[in-house]
Amino acid sequence: MLIDMINFNVPPFTGKEIEYVTEAIHAHRISGDGEFTKKCSAWLEDRFKAQKALLTTSGTTALDMAMLLCGLKPGDEVILSSYTFSSTATSVILAGATPVFVDIRPDTMNIDENRIEEAVTDRTRAIAVTHYAGVSCEMDRINGIAKKHGLRVVEDAAQGVMSSYKGRALGTIGDFGCYSFHETKNFSMGEGGAIIINDKAFNEAAEILREKGTNRSKFFRGEIDKYTWVDFGDSYLPSEMNAAYLWAQLEKADEISSDRMNNWNRYYDRLLPLKDKGRLELPVIPDGCIHNAHMFYVKCRDLEERTRFITYMKGRGVYCVFHYVPLHSAPAGRKYGRMHGEDVYTTSESERLVRLPMYYGLKAEDTDYICGAIYEFFGENG
Repeated sequence: MLIDMINFNVPPFTGKEIEYVTEAIHAHRISGDGEFTKKCSAWLEDRFKAQKALLTTSGTTALDMAMLLCGLKPGDEVILSSYTFSSTATSVILAGATPVFVDIRPDTMNIDENRIEEAVTDRTRAIAVTHYAGVSCEMDRINGIAKKHGLRVVEDAAQGVMSSYKGRALGTIGDFGCYSFHETKNFSMGEGGAIIINDKAFNEAAEILREKGTNRSKFFRGEIDKYTWVDFGDSYLPSEMNAAYLWAQLEKADEISSDRMNNWNRYYDRLLPLKDKGRLELPVIPDGCIHNAHMFYVKCRDLEERTRFITYMKGRGVYCVFHYVPLHSAPAGRKYGRMHGEDVYTTSESERLVRLPMYYGLKAEDTDYICGAIYEFFGENG
């Protein structure tokens, strides 16, 4: 029997968002860096022991800032996974450098740390790592490679807010960390993000870059009597109304995280018998990694089975989706970048992966229904 459609994603909403947005409007300071922005930035710094957090208009612009702060120039190269969102690569291109894609690990879908060093050339300037599904890359090994070759490390932690690696929050382990608060993320401001700066030597440059090339931030703190244009910059400040929306969710971050984790664990426990029978594969969480239940995915046998799976689930009232098309095979990837080494896992694993509905407020009976439909697809009792 068909139930009401279960959406793949529902943006988080806690109930205080409208009140706080209205408060921002009445304060007559809606353009950015007001009280709600300060609250959000302070929360990120305190919660994650981050040296400096600056809200941005998106996770993409946080990545743009990070690559620009790396001082990239034409001819430089940045090593990254091919299995990531386009923003990770476009930020490299914006800064004038060339993205060099390498293969992934099949267990976590993260960049294969054992394929990075062989891709390093005398033009390599940085490594960009994407923590897929909020599960950390092998940061000790990656930071070791970066230190050996004098490279910067940029963490694309768009999906990693509230995740950690060996006790350290994702985004605080490399030189720069980038978060996303898009409507599909655990915490949302519609469109928005944040850059984490882990070396205070970059603080002033980051503020100038973010504030259209001016030293306006120092002026607002009373450190100078007027502000002026001092360097290249852009406009990366989100609206204060967006920050107000986000603050309502950061106040309830633990509640939101607990709710998502309960559903993640429910999926895993219910589907484990299918894994044990070899009918599908489930996410892998390596030792030392604490994830944030950003997504729950399963892997089918191949592309054909995944296509049938998605169609079947839609027919049962459940929206499931696949994820990235590998960047090295995309038109822009071929135009602007190159693949180093063999594509052993990136394409084959990405063609098997399908994401199940996951959001704050997803009901337990809905996850049970979804799991029941999955058992039916595989012709199993569950």
